[in-house]
Amino acid sequence: MTVRPIRLFGDPVLRSPADPVRIGADGVTDLVQDLLDTVRVPGRAGVAAPQIGVGLRAFSVNVDGFVGYVLNPELVETRGEPALMDEGCLSVPGLAYPTRRFPYARVRGVDVDGAEVVLEGEGLMAEALQHETDHLDGTVYVMTLDPETRRRALRDIRGQDWF
Repeated sequence: MTVRPIRLFGDPVLRSPADPVRIGADGVTDLVQDLLDTVRVPGRAGVAAPQIGVGLRAFSVNVDGFVGYVLNPELVETRGEPALMDEGCLSVPGLAYPTRRFPYARVRGVDVDGAEVVLEGEGLMAEALQHETDHLDGTVYVMTLDPETRRRALRDIRGQDWF
């Protein structure tokens, strides 16, 4: 279908919890195709529906050759000791900050037909699953940073041409 433009930090859709997807509703298949097309752009590990301006619980991932999606995902398991990882975001382009993430994550949701989907992994996949789920809850990762780093990040964001 379409590679959709990414909404940037400051856009209200990024701060609002997403609504559940109604399986079988008009436009759901098109939304999934747009998420898949948009995440396939080189350098992208994940795209949440709010990042393309749609306030629904859906995201796509593109990690280590696996491209997939999930509707109505819930983060059902994290494991390991959280560690700081340099994390970026398409909605905060050009910037990255140390973000605390679990080394393993699993989400459970459904596909366009309502069949169960489980996405899980370690490393970049775990980071992407946690990051994209945060987007669906109305949280951009810079808001989860420790207070000093968050102040620096917000100052950096205000200095960007795109803000």
